Amino acid sequence: MLKLIFFLLLAANAALFAAGQGYIGNLNDGEREPARLNNQLNAKELKPLTAAQANAAVAAVAPPPPAPKDEPVTVACLDVGNFAPAEARRFEAQVGELELGDRQSRRNVQGQDISSYMVNIPPQGSKEAADRKAAELRARGVTNLFVMNDSQPMRWGISLGVFKSETAAQTQLATLVKQGVRGARVSPRYSPSKEVAYQFRDIGSETQTRLASIVTKFPDQQIRKCQ
Repeated sequence: MLKLIFFLLLAANAALFAAGQGYIGNLNDGEREPARLNNQLNAKELKPLTAAQANAAVAAVAPPPPAPKDEPVTVACLDVGNFAPAEARRFEAQVGELELGDRQSRRNVQGQDISSYMVNIPPQGSKEAADRKAAELRARGVTNLFVMNDSQPMRWGISLGVFKSETAAQTQLATLVKQGVRGARVSPRYSPSKEVAYQFRDIGSETQTRLASIVTKFPDQQIRKCQ
């Protein structure tokens, strides 16, 4: 019985201590947790947050993550060409989309165009050898021939006809073969022409990729590093 009275007194003292400290409100005023909330400063401004709102608030005050390091950019100087004039105009129209400004330049270069095709016997090494070969050809009924004796790579060769088209030259060659002529061939003849080359300076890797894509549309052209 004494033990029961002791524990009851202990519980009562603990309750009075808690009330005095405000843990369970003021017993005299009937204060409970809702009332305590109302007595706080700006109690009407306090609103519960959802989990998403709480996460957003934390993110707003969190320090930003470190920025990734920029990838290195390869800067190059490239040459493209040589282009015939008509092809150069098409190339310039497409390269204009890159908007390179003064990082792009063009220059005229000396080129060569095929002007005709010649059926011929290669150089014989000397005038005497060329004359002997010409006599052999005449004996086979070939009369349209000319011994080339001027200073050129074909000196002491024998011309068997000059034609505008390669098809016509090949037809003449076939006729000569039927006559028993051996060692004849068809060679292109060249004349000087104007061509255009381009240079691109200080261009990064992305621009290089776009430029390479344009050049692929011109099968006869290649990209080269600047000399």
